[in-house]
Amino acid sequence: METSSHSALDETRAYYDEFSKSYERHRRPNDADGYHALLDDLEVELCERYARGKDILECGCGTGLILERLSRFANRAAGIDLSPGMLELARERGLEVQEGSVTALPFEDASFDVTCSFKVLAHVPDIGRALKEMARVTRPGGVILAEFYNPLSFRGLAKRLGPAGKISERTRESAVYTRFDAPWTLPKILPPGCLVETARGVRIVTPAAAVMRVPGLRGMLRRAERFLCDSPAAVLGGFYIAVIRKSSG
Repeated sequence: METSSHSALDETRAYYDEFSKSYERHRRPNDADGYHALLDDLEVELCERYARGKDILECGCGTGLILERLSRFANRAAGIDLSPGMLELARERGLEVQEGSVTALPFEDASFDVTCSFKVLAHVPDIGRALKEMARVTRPGGVILAEFYNPLSFRGLAKRLGPAGKISERTRESAVYTRFDAPWTLPKILPPGCLVETARGVRIVTPAAAVMRVPGLRGMLRRAERFLCDSPAAVLGGFYIAVIRKSSG
């Protein structure tokens, strides 16, 4: 939900303000055990592994669906987002959120134990600056959970070859800047003092979101995704979450 120049930021903000009107339509509670629920569960569970009882920041919190769940186990759960439309819904949930960009986070150095971002960094042209900012607000020895769109995946192939999905009757996903970063390129864009410790792959074997609507396949795919998410097969996840450790020195 971020870009680097002011004009691009304005375009991205307008895109997500429009998207906010329909963003939750296919998400919980309407999708209690479907595609989006699976993605959210795998992301939240990874956060809990590192942030239970600690302070966590979500960069690009949207309407607060994930942030609300983080707040149940974290000592402090804060969020920022570029879109006032998204934040309006997050505030209705009573969450600690404010408008801001991942390339210029409105927090002091070393404010959080864990800093995370899901489905946001793919829309940031200046990815190095975004990761540097996430590292800056993370405490020494803390963790950055950075999710990337992976070209080495069923999803990456579908996004490159298929038509862009709709967010409204007049706007498609192609209206917003989107990047894909292969896992082996990540060390080249990390800020100094940060190393990829491990990774989780999300949507490894699910060929398309629509197949999660098939009852028999849905259960099978959910089990397969959970079994593979922390295995070497993570490198094939449509969403590749790098667990980045900030040096304690």
